[in-house]
Amino acid sequence: MSRAGRREDALHAGAWWLWALGLATAASRTTNPLLLGLLVGVAGYVVAVCRTDAPWARSYGAFLKLGLAVIGIRLVFAVVLGSPIPGTHTVLTLPEIPLPHWAQGVRIGGRVTAEGLVFALYDGLKLASLLVCVGAANALANPARLLKSLPGALYEAGVAVVVAMTFAPNLVEDVQRLRAARRLRGRPDRGLRALLQVGLPVLEGALERSVALAAAMDARGYGRTADVPRAVRHTTSALTLGGLLGVCAGTYGLLADVGAGYGLPLLLAGLAAALAGLWLGGRRSVRTRYRPDRWGPREWLVSASGAAVAALTIWANDYAPAALHPPAVPLTTPMLPVWPAASILLGLLPAAVAGHRAARPEAPPAGRALPGSRPAPHDEIPHDEFPHKEAPK
Repeated sequence: MSRAGRREDALHAGAWWLWALGLATAASRTTNPLLLGLLVGVAGYVVAVCRTDAPWARSYGAFLKLGLAVIGIRLVFAVVLGSPIPGTHTVLTLPEIPLPHWAQGVRIGGRVTAEGLVFALYDGLKLASLLVCVGAANALANPARLLKSLPGALYEAGVAVVVAMTFAPNLVEDVQRLRAARRLRGRPDRGLRALLQVGLPVLEGALERSVALAAAMDARGYGRTADVPRAVRHTTSALTLGGLLGVCAGTYGLLADVGAGYGLPLLLAGLAAALAGLWLGGRRSVRTRYRPDRWGPREWLVSASGAAVAALTIWANDYAPAALHPPAVPLTTPMLPVWPAASILLGLLPAAVAGHRAARPEAPPAGRALPGSRPAPHDEIPHDEFPHKEAPK
């Protein structure tokens, strides 16, 4: 029995992604390390309360480690390649390598200042927080159920993305299982030799899983399409491409320090064009949904909490920019602004909405292999989690 929530209690996967993208938008609007740490804490608490025992739910720790690695790499670059922020407090001086005249503005070595290190730390924390927010969505949202909710025009791309997202957690699970087996047999599980001996069984299992998944998908009619007139196809491509470009330009205008005036109209126009293109593109996809996921009040609350965090942080960036962007020159101690911090705490709402439901035990679905047995190829795609395609008549 796992902690995974039952189907009728589990939230829509799109709600988790909207919530996480709202937190990521808030992280992109500030360099205050206290606010960024609060965002990471909110995401981590919601993941700890709401995640299940599924393989993809264990990926949050990997995103945390990746965020720490990003901060370390950013600091190393600031030490070795210098920083654009001038400073007066010298931490150390490295031997500087002379560069040709065409490489002006770039240096290797030289004086390392405390102001440059602080600026690099703030910049690395910002990117690490974005990665952690994306990792929270990846740990909470079932990728198979997210595929069910994609429009028909994005179905083939969604299949590729979902298969790629589920491959890495299964790979990590295989490595942990094999290392535990080696420890039980008294064999070393660390070092280059152990890695080489574990790599071959992991690769073999990945190939077997890929072949079984491909056979199951082919047997269920994946990739079948209907005949659509050429004019409709061209109109669909133009609307989708133009809409996505409008969404990108509008999002950049909203997130940038300047350009918010044209950002919202471009975003709305791009969304309208993209939705029209996706609706037309769905006509070529002949598929049905078995037990489709519903979007209910809890999904609205979860997605609205992420949107509220993003909107309030963007608004706070206009009336209190100094609090959200503490200067590195001169060196000052960052302060925790009250109202932006309170707006970030709204991101904890999913823990109250979905936390107690995610802890309910779930019985194994019908058709799923029992623990300890090898599943049949068709069990790789559960009937109640993946969409089905019908062959054209």
